[in-house]
Formats: sequence, structure tokens, C-alpha cells
Amino acid sequence: MLVRVSLGLVVLFLSISYAAFEATARIHYDRIKTGNPNSNSNISSLAGIEFPDHMIFNAVSSSTSTNGCSYLNDDDDGSKKIVKLHLKQRQIDSKTEPKSSVLKSTMRDSIRIQALHTRVIEKKNQNAISRLNKQSSLKPVIEKAGAPESYTDGFSGQLVATLESGVSLGSGEYFIDVFIGTPPKHFSLILDTGSDLNWIQCVPCYDCFEQTGPYYDPNESSSYRNISCQDPRCNLVSPPDPPLPCKTENQTCPYYYWYGDSSNTTGDFAVETFTVNLTSNGNSEFKPVENVMFGCGHWNRGLFHGAAGLLGLGRGPLSFASQLQSLYGHSFSYCLVDRNSDTNVSSKLIFGEDKSLLNHPNLNFTSLLTGKENSVDTFYYVQIKSILVGGDILPIPEETWRLSTDGTGGTIVDSGTTLSYFADPTYKIIKEAFVNKTKGYPLLKDFPILNPCYNVSGIENVELPDFSIEFLDGAVWNFPVENYFIWLEDDVVCLAILGTPRSALSIIGNYQQQNFHILYDTKKSRLGYAPMKCADV
Repeated sequence: MLVRVSLGLVVLFLSISYAAFEATARIHYDRIKTGNPNSNSNISSLAGIEFPDHMIFNAVSSSTSTNGCSYLNDDDDGSKKIVKLHLKQRQIDSKTEPKSSVLKSTMRDSIRIQALHTRVIEKKNQNAISRLNKQSSLKPVIEKAGAPESYTDGFSGQLVATLESGVSLGSGEYFIDVFIGTPPKHFSLILDTGSDLNWIQCVPCYDCFEQTGPYYDPNESSSYRNISCQDPRCNLVSPPDPPLPCKTENQTCPYYYWYGDSSNTTGDFAVETFTVNLTSNGNSEFKPVENVMFGCGHWNRGLFHGAAGLLGLGRGPLSFASQLQSLYGHSFSYCLVDRNSDTNVSSKLIFGEDKSLLNHPNLNFTSLLTGKENSVDTFYYVQIKSILVGGDILPIPEETWRLSTDGTGGTIVDSGTTLSYFADPTYKIIKEAFVNKTKGYPLLKDFPILNPCYNVSGIENVELPDFSIEFLDGAVWNFPVENYFIWLEDDVVCLAILGTPRSALSIIGNYQQQNFHILYDTKKSRLGYAPMKCADV
């Protein structure tokens, strides 16, 4: 049964659209200065707070140090904490028309899909560890992050922050509230599981997009440290191609990241203290986490819609999720509330092992694919075996789902894409199956964007075919109808699935993930999903 929902909330998707490479970025790269950027008046007005009991990554704290990369230890001694972040939705603009919202979402999805595919083909996001291994003279140091002395084995805490939907800013991303620097100052960053680098717009901002609130000023923070271009960690970030040589021993490590449609960020690679809100048994306490690697961006362009920067949750070593592993283990999860939930109800993002989720009777797991030589190390790949519509397995060629040796194809689970997209001929087969199995409602053949769409005027409870994904390892993901059909008008309902070109990525988007608790377990290389009323998590 399909219940009426507000389509405008379709645009609640979590990450930025990746955007095309610009020639101006090379100029930006050449202009990067060594040392700390100059300060200006664009600093946060939030009062600073001092915090004891620091959590430390044991990363190099000096810009000239060459102690090596602070890779996070795989230690699993049972003392990991739990980090829970609250994802708060903003009220959508009532003036937004449903058709316009879907059009904007699908356009942004299209740009993102093209960029993701380009990253695979051009290998722009090469495995950072492999690059380090080629540097025979630079050996990374494996270090364990230091936990606060006040913590004891078995302590279970939760890190609580706020993540808002950016719909009211003309954006579909989720924004996470973070505190950066010493003293800590508040910034809103876009959350993105399809990216690794954490970055923020920095003073001096030579070419920056409009954001809500002042820019981050590293000269206002006593914990900011540049990473030297001779530091092994500098190999973890992407320079222009070809990279420019390190001119002086103390020169700051420059970075350049592109996102596919003229969006990019260029600046200094550095470490800083991120302050988090740790809660246990209902008690809240702020805790600083030192030496988080991030980008201090002085040239930033693109569709970031009011955010101060981006917080990455991809699989690579630079993502916030990866950098928290020694503190909270190798898993994180999120649960997105349904689109009709009250704006005071929070979605959740949790770092660490969530016992309630692991004990959920309907929790299913499927394997995350690893080891493909040319696949992008950021993405979370799964192996689909078949699609079921109305309980019937569709005649989709097996090779459609394969992740090829050249890195093309395959299926990813992505929080940054709104709808789900399947490479041809899969999409055409799925669409035809729904058309053949949906009876009793007039088909609207000339309706834009989505297809098929139906006139359901006067029908209180709309009955539509079931939709499921079966994975190669036998796991099955059954979706409620409101996760794959959406209302575009009072009397029009459409399939929320679209197609991508043959050999392109297939993507399970966040619209299909709502009211499921999604678990990313990188240590056991598995994806978990459990149907849940996310407002209750």
C-alpha cells in the first residue's frame, strides 16, 4: 500500500554532486602559499570552550615532521566507543513544486553519476595506500589513537551532533554540525559517503562560494598544523596532474579535489582538532579529537549550497569514518527518517558497534566487494544477482551486474544520490515489469522525468507491485512501496527508479534507504540493512 507523501522531500539526499575539472584549478594550485594562510575578519563568533581528556590520533602535530602517516590501528580490544550523530531535517520550502524538486534532483543525480563513472575510468581516486607503497623511502607508521585516560574498558558512549537537511538552502544534502579548532568554532559540513577528504573553506578565501556563517580562520586556532609536502601523508591527497615539485622543505602540502561539474576545492592539507559531543547513559560531554587530517580550502567552487565544506565517509584512509576507526571500530551506520516525519525528529548517524542494530531480528547482511584492482577505493560496492518485481525474478543478463576488470559497471550503495539508478538494459526491464504488473490505473505516457507514472485520482490506498533486490550471497532486500514510488502531484504517482548507460555504475540511492538502518562494516566487509522506524533509533 502506498501512502501519500510530500514529494518535495525527495530532494533530501546526503552529498554533493561531483563536478567537472576546471583549468583554473591549476592556477589556484600554483598560487598556494606556504605556511598558515593570512587571517582576516571572517571568524566564527561562537565562544571558545576548553575541554579536558583529549582523544588523539597520534598523527604528526608539526608541519615539518616526517614521522610518517598515521594509519589507524585495526585493534579490536572491545573498548571501542559508540558515536551517534543526530541528523535533523529542516522544513522544506512550501513554495517548491514537486515537479521542480524532482527535476533538480534528477539533474544533480545525473551530474553525480557521470562524475562517479569518470572517477572510475580515469582512476582519479587511486588507492592511497598503494601510492604510498610505491614510495620505497617513505614507510607509513601504524599507530593507535590514544583514548582519554578517563575512559575504561567496556565504556559505551555516543557522539551526538546535528545534521540538517539543506532543502531550505536550495540543496538536498544533509548538513552535520561540527566544532573545529582550539577554541572550537561551529561549522556546518555536507555529509558524503562518496568522498574521502574532509575539507572546509579557509581564510584567506581567494575564490570561495557563499556559505552560511564566517569562514574558518586557521590563525585563530592554536591546534591547527600544516602538513609538509615532504610528509608521507601528503601522498594521500590528490595533486593536479602532473603534480608540482616540493620547492622547500617546509612547504605546505597542497591538495586539489574535483567533483565533476566545475565544483572543486584547492588549498593546504593540514591537521586540526575536531570537537565531538560524547554521550553515555543520557549524559552529554564535549570531547576534542586531535590531529584529524583535513583540507583547508582557499579556492572553492561548486554546488555546496551554504555549507562550510564537506565531511567524507568513504572507504579511503582520509575519510572521517576511517580516521575514527581506532576510537570507534570499523563500522558506522545511519537511519534516515521517512519524508513525512516531524522536523523535530532526527535521523541518526552512528560510529561504532550498535548493539540494538546487531540484535535486530530482521537485520540482513550482504558482502561489500573488495580487491578489484581498478575499482575506486572510496565506493561501497555490492554484488546483485537479480531483481524481483511482483515476486517474479526479471530476465536480466548476469553480466549486467559484474564489476569489470577495467573498473566499469558494478553497483554501489550511495548516500549522495537521491533515487536508484540501474544500467541499461536493467532499467528498461524493470520499467516494463512494473508497467505489465500494475493494473487498474491509467498510465500517463507524456509525464516528464519519471516513467512510468499513473493517475490514481480518487484512490485512497494505491496497490503497486513489490520490489526486491537479491544479492549473489543470497541476501534479499525487500523495499516498502513508498521507497520506490513517489507522488508528483495529488493524483500522480511515479516509479522512483531511473537508468544509466550500459557499463556505467548502478546505484542504490538514499530514497530507497529511508526507514532502513544501514550498516557499513568495513572490517568484515559487509553491508547490513534492517527495516526500522528511524525516528525511534
